[in-house]
Amino acid sequence: MELILGAGPVVKLVLLVLAYFSIVSWAIIFLKFRIVRRAIIDSDRFLDFFWAKKRFDLIGQGLKDFSQSPLTVLFREGYQELLRGSRQPSEGGGPSAELGRSANVARALRRATTSETQRLEKYLTFLATTGSTAPFIGLFGTVWGIMDSFHGIGKTGSASLAVVAPGISEALIATAIGLVAAIPAVMAYNHFVNKVNVLTGEMDNFCQEFLNIVQRMGRD
Repeated sequence: MELILGAGPVVKLVLLVLAYFSIVSWAIIFLKFRIVRRAIIDSDRFLDFFWAKKRFDLIGQGLKDFSQSPLTVLFREGYQELLRGSRQPSEGGGPSAELGRSANVARALRRATTSETQRLEKYLTFLATTGSTAPFIGLFGTVWGIMDSFHGIGKTGSASLAVVAPGISEALIATAIGLVAAIPAVMAYNHFVNKVNVLTGEMDNFCQEFLNIVQRMGRD
């Protein structure tokens, strides 16, 4: 604390910026941990529920129990598009009509997948920004603090360790805090990107399974 309070105004400003990055990063980490964890748990539970019920109408009635799963959004959008297609009168049936219905459902699933992926990835760019820029911001504060120290040496005319050490140690605290802000952000970013990729893969697989079921329904 003495090092921070004894630093110059520019270094203090750098430390405030780094503190902002660190606080916001930790808030995002806790938020995304809760969201991603619930998404994974609810997705696993929903898949078990989906294959156990085997009827779209029954599955649609139980979606509220898996509200954090992105798969429920995909099912809801695909099922609603399927219902809209079945209610609309078609000018002739046959393979072409079924193909058009499947294409509409596929578009609805793609839109829902994109929307849910963006929701899961929200705020992760801030973690990436913190991880890549915080060390350099801290380094800037350190360089500026060392410049002040050498400026003080020029004024006093003394280059003894007792004169130089306090200023340099105050400057180096900026680099240390920059690393403290960056390291958790980088680790959390890599962790969440991996989890989001897993969920995205599950969404792609679910879309394919849903479309296969729709096509089989059309043939039956």
